[in-house]
Amino acid sequence: MLRVQSSPNCGPRRDGLTPTLIVIHYTAMESAQAAVERLCDPRAEVSAHYLIDAQGAVTRMVEEDQRAWHAGAGEWSGMNDINSRSIGIELDNRGTHPFSAPQMDALEVLLGGIMQRWKIPAAGVIGHSDMAPGRKSDPGPHFDWARLERVGLAQGGTLRPTGALDASAFREAARSAGYTAKADGDMLLRTTRLRHAPWRTGPLQAADFRF
Repeated sequence: MLRVQSSPNCGPRRDGLTPTLIVIHYTAMESAQAAVERLCDPRAEVSAHYLIDAQGAVTRMVEEDQRAWHAGAGEWSGMNDINSRSIGIELDNRGTHPFSAPQMDALEVLLGGIMQRWKIPAAGVIGHSDMAPGRKSDPGPHFDWARLERVGLAQGGTLRPTGALDASAFREAARSAGYTAKADGDMLLRTTRLRHAPWRTGPLQAADFRF
C-alpha cells in the first residue's frame, strides 16, 4: 500500500542530474508517524522520497524526479551533491534493533521498482554512512545488506586486489568500491565494516578488502 503525504522540503534536481543512486537511512525516531511529520515540516528542512514503516506500509513524500533533502554533505565514487543524484528511503527504525520482515519485504519491492525506472545498478544502492563517514551511521549494523545482495538489490562481496596488507592499499581498494569521501584510516575502516562486516573488530585484515 502506498500512502502520499507531500513534503515541501524539496526542489528541482540541479544541473540536469537524474538519480543514479539510492540512499538508505533509518529514522532514529520513536514512530513512523513522528518521522513523516518531521520530514514534511518546513521548519526541519529535511525530507526523503519514501518512508517504510515496520508493518511495511510505504509513504511517498517527494516525487522521484525531485530533489529531496536527505543526504546532506558527503561523497560517493567522486560525486558530490548526492541529493541531486539520488533517491532517499527512510526506514522506521531507531538503529538499535533488526528491521522487520514486512519492512524488508516492502523495501525489496520499492527498490526493484526504482532501480528499473531509473536504470540504477545494484552498486548504486548505498547506506547514508557509506557517503558520509563519521557523520552518519545509518542504516547501521542491524540492517540486512546480505539479503539485498542475494537478490541483486545491492552489491558486495567482491574481494579487491590487495597487494600489500596496509593502510594505503586499503584506501585504494575502498576508493575503487566508491568510498571517496574524506575519512582518516581508522574511520574508513569502521565505515566499510559497518556496511560489510559490522561484527568485525581489531586491526586491518585481508577480509576487510571484500566490499
